[in-house]
Amino acid sequence: MDEGHIVVDSISPITLADLTNDLARESGFESVDDLLGIAKHGSGDKMYLIRFHYLPPGAWDAPKWRDD
Repeated sequence: MDEGHIVVDSISPITLADLTNDLARESGFESVDDLLGIAKHGSGDKMYLIRFHYLPPGAWDAPKWRDD
């Protein structure tokens, strides 16, 4: 990867039932089977969907504060 930054937008726990072919394709895989063939490690008891975006060198995101 070139210089720059990865900004994590969200981290959400998910289950195997949450994995769809649409989500797999959004994540860069052909199917759920392809995703699991690469991404599954160990027992697979805990899974997280991590959404992020790339910022090129010198770019900055404004903080997104939430009042929960």
